[in-house]
Amino acid sequence: MSSRSTVNSSSEEFDLSLFSNAMNGSIQISPSHEAMSRQAAEHILSALARKPDLLLCLAGGSTPARTYQWLAESYARDAGLFGSLRVLKLDEWGGIGLNDPGSCESCLRTHLIDPLGLNHERYFGFNSNPADPQLECAKIRQLLTETGPIDLCVLGLGLNGHVGLNEPAASLQPAAHVASLSERSLRHPMLANSRALPSYGLTLGMAEILASSEILLLVSGAKKREALQQLLRREITTHFPASFLWLHANWTLL
Repeated sequence: MSSRSTVNSSSEEFDLSLFSNAMNGSIQISPSHEAMSRQAAEHILSALARKPDLLLCLAGGSTPARTYQWLAESYARDAGLFGSLRVLKLDEWGGIGLNDPGSCESCLRTHLIDPLGLNHERYFGFNSNPADPQLECAKIRQLLTETGPIDLCVLGLGLNGHVGLNEPAASLQPAAHVASLSERSLRHPMLANSRALPSYGLTLGMAEILASSEILLLVSGAKKREALQQLLRREITTHFPASFLWLHANWTLL
């Protein structure tokens, strides 16, 4: 990264040189969402080449969706590279169907899981409408105990600073848990076409995320300007969960 890297966003300019010496990972700037998505896909492919049985944790949503499409296109060219890949779904909207168009499941299946042909032995995640949400979280906690930690975790940045569905609060949960959703999260663009609003969230906890060997945070779009600005202040607080990424030894912001 150059000593005077900047991000321009309408009325804001972020001087990234202020942060280059303070983070363990790196800040990398792309000229467009498409370029960022390709860069993220190449990052994931490099990790997969180094560790064929990579445990890859993925967020849903529009920001990483094109990255997943790039990966699916890479699979069409070289299926063998993905032969041992394992995928874990980061979070899910609770109380809606798995096949609901607004679910994280639908996003991941459409863009990556189905194109890669991953079965239940290599794709894991929360059931969106379990009979017992607490038991569902216990199953995911046990899964990570047996198969984790996560090798590479792909995150998006919530407008209120949430990562996964770890919402701003006086305290944060370390492990997979049932989350109360904020009004802002209930206005998430993913839910615009949903058949019903979720009544709760299911998400990995902050300790499980931070235990990942590597974290890739994708941020794109003018609506994320305020959240990005707050993240770059490096003020670690439970009221902005993404700020805890500053404690991680190996993370990259694209």
